[in-house]
Amino acid sequence: MIVKQIPVGSMANFVYLVVEERSRDAMVVDSGWELDPVEAAVRETGANVKFAVATHEHFDHVSTISELASALGAKVVAHVNSPIECDLRVEGGEELKLGGSRVKVLHTPGHTEDSICLYDGREVFTGDTLFVGTIGRFDRERAAAMYASLHETLLRLPPSTVMYPGHDYGEVPWRTLREEREANPFLMTRDFRSFLSLFS
Repeated sequence: MIVKQIPVGSMANFVYLVVEERSRDAMVVDSGWELDPVEAAVRETGANVKFAVATHEHFDHVSTISELASALGAKVVAHVNSPIECDLRVEGGEELKLGGSRVKVLHTPGHTEDSICLYDGREVFTGDTLFVGTIGRFDRERAAAMYASLHETLLRLPPSTVMYPGHDYGEVPWRTLREEREANPFLMTRDFRSFLSLFS
């Protein structure tokens, strides 16, 4: 896959254009703030965008997603629990087909109930579930869900997987899961109790 990491807006957001090399079929991951940089990346790569995928419902990730999808002839995709309007609702474990490749939907509740990550076999796009060096905010009642999403879903992916977050909050714009596990205090915890202790 070709991955274009596109900084947008005033909250250090990243939008991603993910292009399957042979077919040029593509997906956009999130769309908040301005459209021009995303559309420019689509033109530059000659991508045929099939999906505009919302990692979760928050406005800085979806405020322009319908407009972008309309401009590109793509379908808006969101989790079945998402309140946003979309063309295709997905559950964890389902796959989106891009040419000869498939992108797996991982349901990762915690930051929001509709949070998803997208795994293409080499990269994972984590939205606001996991950042470089930290994690997304969550309410106390969602702590167990967030812990499970991090430790039982994301950390079960191969350590060489490149993690692309939804915001530029870290010292680098992306990292492998191996590097993240060795540096991120929330991933270094051995159990749920020690995870909770980081918030006390």
